[in-house]
Amino acid sequence: MSAIKEPQFFAADILGEQRNICALPDYFRCFSGARNEKRIGEASTAYLGSANAAQCLKEFCPTARIIIMLRNPVDVMYAQHSERVFSNMEHIREFEAALCSKEKRVWQSGPFKNQEIDRLGYRELSQFARQVRRYFDAFGRENVHVIIYDDFKSNTAVCYADVLRFLGIVPDGNEEFGIVNANRRARSMAVQEFLRHPPKLLRALSRLLLSQHLRSELVSEAKRINSAYKPRPPLDETLRKRLQKECEAEVEELSQLLGRDLSPWSMS
Repeated sequence: MSAIKEPQFFAADILGEQRNICALPDYFRCFSGARNEKRIGEASTAYLGSANAAQCLKEFCPTARIIIMLRNPVDVMYAQHSERVFSNMEHIREFEAALCSKEKRVWQSGPFKNQEIDRLGYRELSQFARQVRRYFDAFGRENVHVIIYDDFKSNTAVCYADVLRFLGIVPDGNEEFGIVNANRRARSMAVQEFLRHPPKLLRALSRLLLSQHLRSELVSEAKRINSAYKPRPPLDETLRKRLQKECEAEVEELSQLLGRDLSPWSMS
């Protein structure tokens, strides 16, 4: 897997210069550790919402295999708000207020200070039917593996085995699946901002002295130390029901596209 977990290289249309990797040579360097592996990959979440990423990926690697995981859209919006607060991309701490606000979000510091934060809106994030259809159209359904998060959560081992089969990889016998990416908050937003936008001199020195892989490992460890893991409070039921109603048509369209009944996502 890429040394940088989410290069976001092919999502220029929504992230622009705020991508983690913006130049093709740098993208190739993300895989400098690869040798003779049957598959190499990366996990850029912005590719799903990007209008152009599917076609760009197809042109870059026509034989690519695409893995998409989908979750209840209401939960996606709520979780994304929490993640944006953690990453200092959202200054409106209350979810419903952030959801309703049309205010432009801007970076408070770093190389993009005072620039608008390039991200899809919360509701745009959950328009899964059109997003998945773009990949079906570009790669063909046989080359796109869709995972429903509910299945992944309830039977992780089966989902894992399905992914290995999809990729044509020999099962490794792994049966231990710990929880990763649990909900988190930053112990210090100042430290969080420093890790996200380190000083230019420090970045230059680190590039001279450390490999990209080691830099990524050190930053990941620092972020882990600065993170406190705590479950999100339950979403207000009145708000959940309202959002479920809003998402009902989208969920129905996705159900038809995937040939699977996802109507429980629209029910309390």
